[in-house]
Amino acid sequence: MELSLATPPVDRRSIASLFSRLRTPGGQANPLPFYKELRAMGDVIPAPWGGHLVNSHTLCDQVLRERSWKVPGREWRTRQEDIARWDAPASRQMADTLPMLNPPHHTKMRRSMGNMFDRKSIDVMRESVDRVTGRLLDRLTDELRYGEADICELVTEELPVTVIGEWLGISPVDYPLLRSLTHDQVFTQELFPSRSQLALSDAATHRLREYFTALVQERRRAPGNDPVSTWLRTWDGLEADRAVANEAVYSLALFVLLAGLETTSHLLSTMVWLLHEHPRQLEWLRAHPQHIPGAIDEVLRYDAPIHMISRIAPEDTTLAGVRIHKDEMVQLMVGAAHHDPAKYDDPALFNIHRRASHLSFGGGVHYCLGAPLARLEATSLLTALLERLPSLRISGSPVWAPRVAFRRLAKLTVAQA
Repeated sequence: MELSLATPPVDRRSIASLFSRLRTPGGQANPLPFYKELRAMGDVIPAPWGGHLVNSHTLCDQVLRERSWKVPGREWRTRQEDIARWDAPASRQMADTLPMLNPPHHTKMRRSMGNMFDRKSIDVMRESVDRVTGRLLDRLTDELRYGEADICELVTEELPVTVIGEWLGISPVDYPLLRSLTHDQVFTQELFPSRSQLALSDAATHRLREYFTALVQERRRAPGNDPVSTWLRTWDGLEADRAVANEAVYSLALFVLLAGLETTSHLLSTMVWLLHEHPRQLEWLRAHPQHIPGAIDEVLRYDAPIHMISRIAPEDTTLAGVRIHKDEMVQLMVGAAHHDPAKYDDPALFNIHRRASHLSFGGGVHYCLGAPLARLEATSLLTALLERLPSLRISGSPVWAPRVAFRRLAKLTVAQA
């Protein structure tokens, strides 16, 4: 079904220029004018590098929910001409993780993980998440006695790696390494990775493989009640070949780390930034903490951790009057869709009273498995900040990593008022 009329042809150079400006410090600090410009070009427009960009919320939601659209898995990647990009070690590794698997492989892998973060599991984890949050805020409070502090370094990047690390049973000594490797690895998932960034991603992927392969072997020798040991028992029942089972569990452990660190730390950082940039809403929330879940959803809408999601057309099709050929990639511009005036009233306004849905956790069969854990961490941190640090203020301009697909607020300086 066509949802809108086709738009006139768009100059591809204009689109390329827009993305170049989007990667600048100004574009990272405020991408909304660029997304407005992008949406004005049409709901579906040609991408200069091939394929199409999808800019409307309705169409992004439709493609995410329809089971026929595929993710760019290993088979698709091996058919691409850009070998340096799609056949790089980091890219091949990502092709084997859960988000890049298509059914039936995706179905089997996801079922093997069980209900990791169902309501019962989240209730069990709540106490430990609150404990970690409290410890990190103790450290932040100590630092603030002497002046300014970077809340990203001390809290919002530490909380996700500590929560995932404790859950997987990883030594705290390894958290800084895993956090650093994750920052480098994500370059392979960016829109325009340079050769040097791809080299960093490949090197990080190599070290992550060594680390998690050793972890799987360790749990094979001495199993416990941790998720890795549980997955090994599950896969031993699914696969007679131990090597195949080990590889599957390695892929799951790597996926949980990569998915849980970058996206959640961005949610936590932008939550602190946006709410303290809107003090009236922050004070209202302090008096009405029962509305914290709605505030978190507005943060996720306003500046999602992932601004682009890739899908592959399974056959020739038409989207908003535009012909999409089989095997062609469409980039769902979630960052632009979250500010689509056809979906949201006054979308450029940050408003925690909005009660609006969003696409930050994806949709359909690839809906984010870790969404409940991300919400738990955000709720724990925001609740504690409202109670413990009422005079916290932003004391410096945010520093953003120059990314398009995966947003990262790298530094946020705070102080006590």
